[in-house]
Amino acid sequence: MKVLLVNGSPHHEGCTYTALEEVASMLREAGVETEIVWLGVHPLAGCIGCGSCAKEKRCFRDDIVNEFLDKAAEADGFVFGSPVHYAAASGTITSFLDRAFYAGNRRGVFAGKPGAVVASCRRGGASAAFDQLNKYLTISSMPVVSSQYWNQVHGNTPDEVRQDLEGMQTMRTLGRNMAWLLRCIEAGRRAGIDFPQAEPGVRTNFIR
Repeated sequence: MKVLLVNGSPHHEGCTYTALEEVASMLREAGVETEIVWLGVHPLAGCIGCGSCAKEKRCFRDDIVNEFLDKAAEADGFVFGSPVHYAAASGTITSFLDRAFYAGNRRGVFAGKPGAVVASCRRGGASAAFDQLNKYLTISSMPVVSSQYWNQVHGNTPDEVRQDLEGMQTMRTLGRNMAWLLRCIEAGRRAGIDFPQAEPGVRTNFIR
């Protein structure tokens, strides 16, 4: 089993990474392989609604989004982490997730796979960013992994995040819960319990 963790912070090993690594440590302890994907500091274009991913099952912009989607096809679970910018997720991870989920849902790489999100902030805005990020999971038929509190850490530096004892414990609980759910899904498959078959999609436009 493998979980991909996405670091949407411009800081390679900053506060968001510190939170994700705490989650990853519990997954590894449970025998789950992990990989942290850093989105970097270069500009990442947002979705332009061109619809090409519906046909090609990948974004027409051949960048880290498509690299991630190739890995996502083989992954069993996901954790998406972001710093809080103006009480919202970072612009980089928002652009990334808009494109990754549009193309990924057409590929079928997310449905039925556990997902979680993590927000890192200095002081406030974490719950708003947490809510924003969770919407990608709940629109994609993904079991959402919870913890003992909302998945957030506080601090302005990695060392300060490590002093957020409740936040770090929340990350560890999240990692253990993710590992448990992955094992439950695996046991279910062995027992012949498959993910529910989706109905053909119905789209309603609210116009008169």
